[in-house]
Amino acid sequence: MDKSSPKVAVVGAGIIGMTVAKILQENLGKAQISVIADKFHDDTVSCVAAGIFRPGTSFRGPTKEITKKWIDDSWNYFQDILKTSEAPDAGIMAFDAYIFSKENYHVTRNHLIEDIVPIYRPVNDDELKLVSGDWKYGSYFSTLKVGSEKHLPWIEKKFKANGGKILHKKVDSFASLSDYDLIFNCAGLGAKYLCQDYDLVPIRGQVIKARAPWLKAAFYGDYDTYIVPGLDGVATLGGVRQYDSYNLEVCKYDTASIMERCCGLLPALKAAEVVTVRVGLRPHRVPTRVEAELVGGQKVVHCYGHGGYGVMCAPGTGMQAVQIGLDLLRGKTVSKL
Repeated sequence: MDKSSPKVAVVGAGIIGMTVAKILQENLGKAQISVIADKFHDDTVSCVAAGIFRPGTSFRGPTKEITKKWIDDSWNYFQDILKTSEAPDAGIMAFDAYIFSKENYHVTRNHLIEDIVPIYRPVNDDELKLVSGDWKYGSYFSTLKVGSEKHLPWIEKKFKANGGKILHKKVDSFASLSDYDLIFNCAGLGAKYLCQDYDLVPIRGQVIKARAPWLKAAFYGDYDTYIVPGLDGVATLGGVRQYDSYNLEVCKYDTASIMERCCGLLPALKAAEVVTVRVGLRPHRVPTRVEAELVGGQKVVHCYGHGGYGVMCAPGTGMQAVQIGLDLLRGKTVSKL
């Protein structure tokens, strides 16, 4: 085989896998890259997510420094796309966001992004009245959203145009990929079984997609309440965060709770048309796993366990994963191997 044209497999076609494939292709143009998955586009958990760039303060990698680098690199990556005419096709939009609390000022702050977003500041008294309810604390910040329903097809189109292959099949073991020189494991929750990784657990989420074209800003309240606008006028209303739940069925009680909390925040949503209700299982792991491993003689780079922050942190973790993979192909020693 021509060593200048290695065969590389990316397992998983959610936001992590497709972003890794795109970055890899940009850095290793001669490689034969295949994305292999049994779920694509709307069937991925990425397309359930609201996609707002607001990592939870509990999100972390192996060190504080690496965590911050992932977030900073991701922000800059999306900003570069936002500055181009392709931003709408890529599902990326900038908007304002507010987070309010009746109980705790500290939950309205976010040390992970306050130094990179253009504005992050306390709200004034008038802004506390933008939403319904007796809110005591709040912050305003400018951020962006990545709509995976547009972003994933956008990446796939570019990937295929540059010679990448898309293979629809389920990967049950790394041994089934023995003809590849390098494997990127971006299987999300599926990595639990591929790697027998019991630190990886699902956090069940449920959201309502409602038509609200008038909504131009995102709003957060207590108890995991959020309202995030969309490019196509369909907002995401959430949410729930149920640890170690594998339930993929829509729960009518969760739907009622989400609607009650969101309408309590913005009463105008009572008149919004509900387009759909979606459920997704966030692949949660602490720390998020981005590292190399030798599995049965095969070189594997893991990139999974982002929890509810995969959409916003895919580029940063993807860049590190790709760098590890390039080092492996060049024969450099990686500590985890």
